[in-house]
Amino acid sequence: MNKQILRLALPSIISNITVPLLGLVDMAIVGHFGDAAYIGAIAVGTMMFNIIYWVFGFLRMGTGGFTAQAYGERNLKEAMLLLSRSLSIACGLALTLILLQTPIEWLTFQLVDSSEEVAHFAKVYFRICIWGAPAVLSLYCFTGWFIGMQNTRIPMVIAITQNIVNIIGSLLFVFVFNWGIEGVASATLIAQYSGIIMAVSFWMIYYSRLKIFLNFRESFSSTAMKRFFSVNSDIFFRTICLVAVTTFFTTTGAKQGDLVLAVNTLLMQLFTLFSYFMDGFAYAGEALTGRFVGAKNKTALRNMIRKLFGWGIALSLLFTLLYLVGGKEFLRLLTNNEDVIRTSADYYYWVLIIPFAGFSAFLWDGVLIGATETRKMLYAMLLASLAFFSLYLLLVATLGNHALWLAFITYLLLRGILQTIWSRPLLKGV
Repeated sequence: MNKQILRLALPSIISNITVPLLGLVDMAIVGHFGDAAYIGAIAVGTMMFNIIYWVFGFLRMGTGGFTAQAYGERNLKEAMLLLSRSLSIACGLALTLILLQTPIEWLTFQLVDSSEEVAHFAKVYFRICIWGAPAVLSLYCFTGWFIGMQNTRIPMVIAITQNIVNIIGSLLFVFVFNWGIEGVASATLIAQYSGIIMAVSFWMIYYSRLKIFLNFRESFSSTAMKRFFSVNSDIFFRTICLVAVTTFFTTTGAKQGDLVLAVNTLLMQLFTLFSYFMDGFAYAGEALTGRFVGAKNKTALRNMIRKLFGWGIALSLLFTLLYLVGGKEFLRLLTNNEDVIRTSADYYYWVLIIPFAGFSAFLWDGVLIGATETRKMLYAMLLASLAFFSLYLLLVATLGNHALWLAFITYLLLRGILQTIWSRPLLKGV
């Protein structure tokens, strides 16, 4: 069982680590333009698309859970119907984003306070990259489908290739053709479409035999669509809560001054690094849970969850030790500002708590998505988010920025505890 978990988790971890490189490459290149406005524009543009696409993450998660169950049932026809169903919905959503790009742009810059120069360059970036929506959302569907089919290597190869294409394209367009911000955006767009082209190509190579099961009428039957949207609406609203918490964390830090914002941002990088690893194991849990639920193999499911949480505890211990021994040196790699490094020490102990506070929430998310028991996940997120906001508002007057970190730790813990309690019937009733 450990081999099965690692076979699925390791490629997903590599894929997760490559994701931020798309933004980092763009940031590194514009950082050499000589004008800080370019850096601000990429930061704003990247934030815009992170929020937009993050909300539609249910296309990957929902597709992955349903497909894994179909795989476990050995129902290849249903697996194919799921892919066509999710791709059709993704294309419809992408078309809507493109048609509504003007009001989306206007609303964004009503909410984001930036200089006219930053806003100008960010709009240029946005107006080019928005045309990548069909590729990005469709790739979500293919990624979820491949994971559900117990294949995480294909998404890994696609993610790595996208980064290579983006790096080469950005360097060529910016430093050879002198396209400036347009070149950075164009390279990102090309990388996004290279990803979906690769996904379709891999599907044709390894799964084209399944095209005999294509039936659009069955794909959109009322029963199938009702179940599909029931699960995905849970994931959608759960993601809204997640976005609300993370956005509040950033904006609240900003209100306390540039120093606190910088400290919170850097310390959250340590949480983000940990999350890349835990998400990889969550994807493995999603794929295997769906497979064993579909096969009605209760013994294998229990064994897998036990092994999965064993890996979670081991990784939490490892990251806690790493952060205890070398975390502060890692911060020095990110900044040489002594004020930021010195102030970080006042909050660093919160970072040491994060691995053990958060690993359970990550893993249960994967298990519940694989089992399509997403309502439990949504309720846990709602209550944890409510606790986050309530605790912060109650304690901020006395604890200041420490109240924000305490609320965040509580939010992670509560998600894991509630999902652990509410998942007991799942283990008994397979």
